[in-house]
Amino acid sequence: MNVLRLDAVVLTTGLARSTIYKLIGSGEFPQPVPLTGRCVGWIEREVNAWIRSRIVERDCV
Repeated sequence: MNVLRLDAVVLTTGLARSTIYKLIGSGEFPQPVPLTGRCVGWIEREVNAWIRSRIVERDCV
């Protein structure tokens, strides 16, 4: 299991930091995992699943 830090999530998704946190707040993006103190990360497979869901949504329209 790989953990991605915020910069990697930004690069992987193409989203801005503020957009990622907005989507987290609305329940539309995977929650970060607390690592230490103020350090968080995202599970890579959850981020990839979110990306795949966006592709499926696009293809169903």
